[in-house]
Amino acid sequence: MAPRVLLIEDEPNIVEALSFLLSRDGWTVQVYGDGAAAAERAAALRPDVVVLDVMLPNRSGYEVLRDLRAAAETRGIPVLMLTARGQAQDRERARDLGATDFMTKPFSNAEILARVRALAEGARP
Repeated sequence: MAPRVLLIEDEPNIVEALSFLLSRDGWTVQVYGDGAAAAERAAALRPDVVVLDVMLPNRSGYEVLRDLRAAAETRGIPVLMLTARGQAQDRERARDLGATDFMTKPFSNAEILARVRALAEGARP
């Protein structure tokens, strides 16, 4: 069975690029573009990795991350925060809320693939 990634991202260009890149690498990609019920979506899908944008409609990625870490069924899923906001305070907040890794946009295709693979294999960056 192919590894599964849940991409929680609302920007169509990023969704298209990451979906193509990850699918080509052998991942089954599920996309959800709204922060409102993203944690419930993750609990239902049980992905191997979640790639989570910080700036989402209705709820921020930080709020979604907090919900993921609070629920027993999603607590252990590795989460890669992906954002255009890459200041130290953003990284610290993500880390404090339980993000497994953090990347800023724009990103290189090779780097994001390497990080998602590492997270799926249980490596912590």
